[in-house]
Amino acid sequence: MNKILHLARKMFTINKSIVKGNHTALTPLEDMSGARGQGGGGPPQNCLKVFIQRDYSEGTMVKFQTRFPSELGDRLDRQSFEYTINQLNNYFAEAERASCSTYCEGCLACLTAYLIYICTDTHYEKCLRKVAKFVNEQNDRVYRPRGLLLTDPTTRGLRLIEISVLDRPAS
Repeated sequence: MNKILHLARKMFTINKSIVKGNHTALTPLEDMSGARGQGGGGPPQNCLKVFIQRDYSEGTMVKFQTRFPSELGDRLDRQSFEYTINQLNNYFAEAERASCSTYCEGCLACLTAYLIYICTDTHYEKCLRKVAKFVNEQNDRVYRPRGLLLTDPTTRGLRLIEISVLDRPAS
């Protein structure tokens, strides 16, 4: 019971700050973006950016093209790039996959007037956390040592993946 009261007070405080015009209160997805591979504010604005577009060949599910961009040829090997994109595609496929547990989650949410989401994250949010963790790991192990920065696709509305070449000016 104390946990429910604590969560209710927390929600009231967040909603109260939004009403007052304090826009620093974060939604759960914005709150997760602190660990999204941006390294505290994202890449510099004046560097070269390479964009990996969505692949709509199999419908509207979240999937990105695996075509290797020529701008990264001297920085990154094709296998590392393809591993990153394929793994991201796998995480998003897992997030969108319907299973018995996701159906039960939806039914339970409906039965509790969606109050269950005060206490737990959705399956999709859990998968987005995996994506954020993977992007951080890839930046630390593969991209930053090569002067690159991989931006989490959720910060770009799942429309594209941005790879910044940190030591090349934008052309």
